Amino acid sequence: MTDSITLTGLVATAPRHIVTSEGLPITSFRLASTQRRFDRSKERWIDGDTNWYTITAFRQLAINSAGSVGKGDRIIVSGRLRIREWENGERVGTNIDVEADAIGHDLMWGTSVFSRSISSTAVTTADQPAEGQAPDGQPTQAAADSSETPEQSADEESEPSEAVAALPF
Repeated sequence: MTDSITLTGLVATAPRHIVTSEGLPITSFRLASTQRRFDRSKERWIDGDTNWYTITAFRQLAINSAGSVGKGDRIIVSGRLRIREWENGERVGTNIDVEADAIGHDLMWGTSVFSRSISSTAVTTADQPAEGQAPDGQPTQAAADSSETPEQSADEESEPSEAVAALPF
């Protein structure tokens, strides 16, 4: 059984990004999540206990989060919870890990600008249009220029064509 969890908190450590010898990207960092409550008698917010989590992201999420998340950022994380007991000589403890499915900035505390990323493996040669054709199957400007008839004037202005990559969605 997998336990899903959604957390909000502060990135407490600089994200550590590695790529394994097999080529698997991994990014991990510590997240501090403090519960707050409003004390009506004192009329102010009071911090409760802080829970600490190790957040780990794999593959494309690891690459994107390594470039987007920094120490001190307020974020929201959704993923699978894993609790592990450990023992090291005289010391014992509990690790609370979250394997992230999604990571984003917590927009309650600020603004963010999204920029879609496309991995190099997302667009395959089968998705690419044939030479001389645009993604919609129409001839490109270069192909159209090569079929220019003598009646067409070289003075005629043609709009430049824009190369568009086929997106896999």
